[in-house]
Amino acid sequence: MRLLGWIDGKNVAIEDRFGDYDTERVSANAVAFAAAKVDVIVAFSGVPARAAREATSSIPIVMDTGDPVGQGLVASLARSGNNVTGQSLMRQDMAAKQLQMLKEAIPKATKIAVLQQTEYNLHLQQMAEIERVAVGLGVSVLALPAGIVQDLPHLFDDMKKAAVDSYLVLNEPRTDAMRGEIAALALRHRLPGMAQDRRYVEAGGLLCYGVNLDAVHRRAAFFVDKILKGADPANLPIEQPIEFDLSVNLKTAKALGLIVPQSILVQAKEVIE
Repeated sequence: MRLLGWIDGKNVAIEDRFGDYDTERVSANAVAFAAAKVDVIVAFSGVPARAAREATSSIPIVMDTGDPVGQGLVASLARSGNNVTGQSLMRQDMAAKQLQMLKEAIPKATKIAVLQQTEYNLHLQQMAEIERVAVGLGVSVLALPAGIVQDLPHLFDDMKKAAVDSYLVLNEPRTDAMRGEIAALALRHRLPGMAQDRRYVEAGGLLCYGVNLDAVHRRAAFFVDKILKGADPANLPIEQPIEFDLSVNLKTAKALGLIVPQSILVQAKEVIE
């Protein structure tokens, strides 16, 4: 925002509110912003975007989420037709790419667990794409509900009983909040994994490949700038990200007794040693 000429406290006032993965708090924050008649609401991820859309049909909303059309936030990527604009993160396509990269990193992998939130429609779409790609890779996939943090020890026990040899985590705020516990249990059970968010690798996961969220969040300022200068969000096309990052945790690889192929390392933007 500063690069675009907007200085907090001088010509714009920016107020942050965090939901801490609590949907009721997220909704309350959205209602409060709507009642305050703010000029723009910025909502990162699907749950805050839906809460903002439910709270107001007039205040412009800048969002990023995996499937804004499927979630009913916008009519199309070309033109939202309402007060919402922003970015689609294309995570349905990304899940298949992540499975391919996991197989490249762990060539011996034959049975891969996919941790998802079963009531999240985008995860069902991603799972269909994963199952399609798995056939060509010669691997089987096992869809498992990530559930809540208290479920994780039993989930990993079930994964081992099912002879799973690696795992893939699909992004979702509730699951992302458990990334530390997932990484610790995966290491305890000696299971390498792939996620969609670099924070998993920072927490001790082996691999992540996905949209560069820092770039996505910076791009949100472009939409806010346009709207503050008078643009109608209904006429701002939904963009798709162009920056993707691969991160590798070699400390975790060493602990698991794995050698990460050079073909993976040369693609990595971040390597933790």
